[in-house]
Amino acid sequence: MQPPSNHPAIPESKVAVLLINLGTPDSPEPGAVRRYLRQFLSDRRVVEIPPILWQPILRGIILTTRPKKSSHAYKQVWTEEGSPLAAITARQARRLQELIGEGVLVDWAMRYGNPAIDHAIDRLMTAGATRILLAPLYPQYCAATTATANDFAFAHLAGLRRQPAIRTLPPYYDDPLYVDGLAADLSNQLAALDFTPVRLLLSFHGMPERTLALGDPYHCHCQKTARLLAGELDVPVDVAFQSRFGRAKWLGPATDATLKAYPANGVKKVAVAAPGFSADCLETVEEIGIRGREDFLAAGGTHFARLDCLNDRHAGMAMLEALIRRELAGWWPSS
Repeated sequence: MQPPSNHPAIPESKVAVLLINLGTPDSPEPGAVRRYLRQFLSDRRVVEIPPILWQPILRGIILTTRPKKSSHAYKQVWTEEGSPLAAITARQARRLQELIGEGVLVDWAMRYGNPAIDHAIDRLMTAGATRILLAPLYPQYCAATTATANDFAFAHLAGLRRQPAIRTLPPYYDDPLYVDGLAADLSNQLAALDFTPVRLLLSFHGMPERTLALGDPYHCHCQKTARLLAGELDVPVDVAFQSRFGRAKWLGPATDATLKAYPANGVKKVAVAAPGFSADCLETVEEIGIRGREDFLAAGGTHFARLDCLNDRHAGMAMLEALIRRELAGWWPSS
């Protein structure tokens, strides 16, 4: 049966992958940072305080004071390509497209800020995607990262008349592809240093301690990643958590406190890695690389190195390609 002459054109059905990361302001200026923080800190997955209590604090105190401080931090890491997180995630998407080939559409988006997840889904569907793998780039599962990225995508899909089939990338905190790739990459970076670290500090993004009591597996995932990684490296490994915010008790020990305490305990040469981040960002480049370094050296440390995230280097991209190919099984040939 032939379609009517006025029937809209239907593109060839395609499979797509949407890489998703946390987010970034559009610029390092206070106004852009304020818009970003308003969206980020209004997410019920991120701040689980009832809005009737939280919103007056957010709008009356935090959004009038924090944007200027955060703007200063962003200006220290901003590049000609924009924020490190956006620039690297874009490169990861382009590289993944090259590795997988034209049989699969690859795009990227941010949970907060731009490019937005809903717009990316619309672009992929316009290009013919009827099957989309949502791939939040968080090795360790957390409701405030993986779940909220999926939530936002599902909320957009709920408003569509015609929905694509959806899969989501599961956490890969203990996957041999991730652990082996990360170990190889960190080993190369450690070997390239001009000193031998006494410790390798693995700094994961912090979460309120109550999230563990409520059943979030994030803390357990981080600890298992660290145990598996320690078994493949030749340097003693410690674990800490960074980016505390507010007065609530957070997962510990804290990264800043750990770095300040190291020299007094004989640890004066240290390297720091952030295996929970798929791409370098404000939290790794500024919080660890600048402020963490200053804290450590001021406390009496002599040698400090911030190791890069996997970013779009070979080990990270080989791991990501293998993970994506596996998750597309049945939708698209794996080879």
